[in-house]
Amino acid sequence: MGGAMKLLLPAVLVAIWQYVSAWSPLAPGLVHALPPPSAVVRDAWTLLLNGELPQDAGISALRLLAGFVAAAVVAVPLGFGVALWPLFDDVVDPIVEYLRPIPPPAWIPLGILWFGVGDVQNVFILALGVFFPAILNTIEGVRRVDRTLIAAVLTLGGGPADVIREIVIPAALPLVITGLRIGLGVGWGALIAAELLAARSGLGFMVQSARFAFDTPRMLTGMIAIGLLGLAMDVLMRAVQRHWLNWSLATP
Repeated sequence: MGGAMKLLLPAVLVAIWQYVSAWSPLAPGLVHALPPPSAVVRDAWTLLLNGELPQDAGISALRLLAGFVAAAVVAVPLGFGVALWPLFDDVVDPIVEYLRPIPPPAWIPLGILWFGVGDVQNVFILALGVFFPAILNTIEGVRRVDRTLIAAVLTLGGGPADVIREIVIPAALPLVITGLRIGLGVGWGALIAAELLAARSGLGFMVQSARFAFDTPRMLTGMIAIGLLGLAMDVLMRAVQRHWLNWSLATP
């Protein structure tokens, strides 16, 4: 019953879309601007059969994976360093706070100048989108660790490495993964923006090339694919949270 209710509103919206764009008095004027869902489904089926949609979706997914891993490998250890050692905080925090308000798409012209039009530039823009939510949540997660637990470990003879391994990492992990999940969503949006402006492949490029060709069904197919792939990635991250953090009441 719950699953059916979740599908009810999308089904109603699709039915309204079909009516307005195909059967209503407004339909003749919307034939190019808003083709009906049936036309989009036909176009998506054609793109699936000729391999264009899987190819572009796969390219975007690979770029996402590369940028996400690169950002996580840098942001999470750096966040631990900023939260644990005042020297790191003094050096890194002002830079992070200065660069953080700059949205990733604003870096695209500079990224093109540095890396050209291609995979490296797109991965760079995506990694920027992931980096800041990841490092900020990591810092906050470490700073929220109960100091009483740290004192207890030190009192029992544990050293700094024991504190980090046994207390800090497990306690901070819920916010670390939440930051990575938020960063994944921000990075995905940044990647699509980069592909719209500076790419020769990927879902963003697919939407942009459809715009130039006035192919609205293809454009909508690309947008729907972007949404579905983004949803699938968020579901995967939530599954990771449930698997690794089922002990934590802090997991959303």
